[in-house]
Amino acid sequence: MQYYILRNKNSITLLSGILIAAAFISKWTLGNMNVFIWSLIAASILGAAPIVIQAYQALRVKVVSIDVLVTIAVIGAFLIQNYEESAIVTFLFLFGAYLEQHTLNKTRSAIKELTEMAPESALKQMENGEFVEVEVDEVDVGDILLVKTGAKVPVDGTVLSGEGSVNEASITGESIPVSKEKGSKVFAGTILDNGTLQIVADRVGEDTTFGKIIELVEEAQDSKSEVERFIDRFSKNYTPAVLLLSFIVWLFTRDVELSITILVLGCPGALVIGVPVSNVAGIGNGARNGVLLKGSEVIGDFSRLDTMVFDKTGTLTVGNPSVAEKVYYGDNIEEALGYLASIERESDHPLAKAVLEEIGETTFFPVENTEVVKGEGIVANVNGRRVAVGNVALMERENVKLDDKAKADIELFEKNGNSLVLTAVDGELKILMGVRDQIRPGVKEDLQKLKKLGVKNLIMLSGDNQGTVDAVSRELGLTEAHGNMLPEDKAAYIKNLIEKGQIVAFVGDGVNDSPSLALANIGIAMGGGTDVAIETSDIVLMNSDFSRLPHALGLAKATAWNMKQNIFIALGVVVVLLTGLIFGDWVNMSIGMLVHEGSILAVILNGMRLLGYRLK
Repeated sequence: MQYYILRNKNSITLLSGILIAAAFISKWTLGNMNVFIWSLIAASILGAAPIVIQAYQALRVKVVSIDVLVTIAVIGAFLIQNYEESAIVTFLFLFGAYLEQHTLNKTRSAIKELTEMAPESALKQMENGEFVEVEVDEVDVGDILLVKTGAKVPVDGTVLSGEGSVNEASITGESIPVSKEKGSKVFAGTILDNGTLQIVADRVGEDTTFGKIIELVEEAQDSKSEVERFIDRFSKNYTPAVLLLSFIVWLFTRDVELSITILVLGCPGALVIGVPVSNVAGIGNGARNGVLLKGSEVIGDFSRLDTMVFDKTGTLTVGNPSVAEKVYYGDNIEEALGYLASIERESDHPLAKAVLEEIGETTFFPVENTEVVKGEGIVANVNGRRVAVGNVALMERENVKLDDKAKADIELFEKNGNSLVLTAVDGELKILMGVRDQIRPGVKEDLQKLKKLGVKNLIMLSGDNQGTVDAVSRELGLTEAHGNMLPEDKAAYIKNLIEKGQIVAFVGDGVNDSPSLALANIGIAMGGGTDVAIETSDIVLMNSDFSRLPHALGLAKATAWNMKQNIFIALGVVVVLLTGLIFGDWVNMSIGMLVHEGSILAVILNGMRLLGYRLK
């Protein structure tokens, strides 16, 4: 019976409202008081049923809930034959609960959208080579799958054959399709916009990146911050206190209606719901925009941030060295470039790939008598010419003359943070290239946004040499920059900042910087969806997209401010109602319940504004 009543609570609310409307219509039009009274009695009993059941269930687990307060108030009003008040209070309470649930469901729309994106079926290759549609749960690691245009990628996998463009918005928040070809990684829940792909399953089910995102967002939305835990403890003590206050007022005044009104006015519904709804909406907004915020505790700390520390490679920079500057000397440069490319083609040095990409198509020559000079470069015979490729020390060893212009160019390149690649042919300098890791596009503007959001200190820590680090720091306008740092040095630096009382966020790639990510108040991973990034950090920028960082910080600040607004609304309404009750005559049970439910709806709608948050 209890289950049946609670399951049909919305229908009971509607029927109760109809009875109340019928009561007042009969009174105002026909003057029939019997219909008026009995309709209100029926509405009171009908509306009280689910409230009494919920109060009983709460008391069974030794919790004095809001339902208990309303139940006592309604029974009291009924006993003193104030049927109008009892009927209206029960209807408003039930209708408020309906609106609360309806709007809360909207705040969880990000989760709903994510789960709806989850693939349900896959085209799996069977033993006879044919592809058959199966439930996604039937796919195992190592299975070969076919993905056609418009279909969802069912698992995390690697492309075996085919080409196509994949919309990865469900993973990264970025709607621009990403080209995929043989060897490319694909993620479950993404959509193949065009083309056909055969993939091998690397991770399936809950182990996929998409599955982990859903799990993390659900856990984050269910987590509670210190503020929420305090409010929970407060409400557990506050509700019995209201009950005691109502009893004391009755002892001194013997005014039952006044005591019942205090019970209604004292309901802490808006206070209990205000902070969680802000938390859920803020995390939902982040999930839609490729930012995973792991819980409201993270939001609280992140919103008060004053220092942000960055790894360099792969965070502020692209992580892929390329030729940034070059100078040619003398004649026959095309021939010299061919000699350089011929030598670098046979080298496994990290700079060789960048040099070859810069030269592009050229004529290659046979390379003979190759001599590797450790720490300096390579000397070889190419097309009957003696060619030296390396640093300044190698040029000095080969007695290559460096005139004033060359020396000035070298000094400038080094000042700009380049690694130098010099090429000499038969003792004459021909080519100077500066290779460095390029700064991510738009990073400088994003750092300025972080400053405007209140981050006082922007610090870079890197394993690179100090000259390279200083060059990047100057270009980006950082507060501090430190080079030649091992992972343990970075962790020690973070620890020192925290001991000084600073609230520190560390932004890294989530792999070699795991100690710093774990140690900082807030660990932010440029994760690209990797396991280590997701598990180690507090915040994950799913596409390693640095531009998401200002949005994440702005969202955290907006969410924290929204929580404070909701607390103020909740407490302010109680204070106004109690003041009106004590010093005025405009507050009664019905008005109290109406304002109470209005305050709950107000904090929910205020929290829902976060779903549409965009950084200005």
